[in-house]
Amino acid sequence: MGFNKGHHEFHAVDMQSGWQTIPGYPPGFSEKILAGSLDEKNKRGNRTRILRIEPGTYSTKPFVHEYWEEVFLLSGDLVVGNDEHGKGGEQFKDYTYAVRPPGVYHGPFTSRTGCLLLETHYFDDGK
Repeated sequence: MGFNKGHHEFHAVDMQSGWQTIPGYPPGFSEKILAGSLDEKNKRGNRTRILRIEPGTYSTKPFVHEYWEEVFLLSGDLVVGNDEHGKGGEQFKDYTYAVRPPGVYHGPFTSRTGCLLLETHYFDDGK
């Protein structure tokens, strides 16, 4: 079965506007959906987004979800495993990559300089 995200030829992406806050994330985390959609309730779909973390912003608890996730650090720094005050953790810089199956705890996250992450999220169709 594959994932239909429509047909989008090369086009400019406006990096200044169109960012959305993300429910459940702290202020300073925002997303821009590039293609597709994810229906977490019915466990279907596929989306590609850019996740932006503003400098000094941090989450305080690990994330876990029921979909696959692929993440590529496009720019800036991403610190993984900080404490509840945004301190500590392991710093990664562009260009690094992660892939996570459903149910894997990851984070919390912070960024000292701010970062952009290209993410793809999808549910396994069982085939």
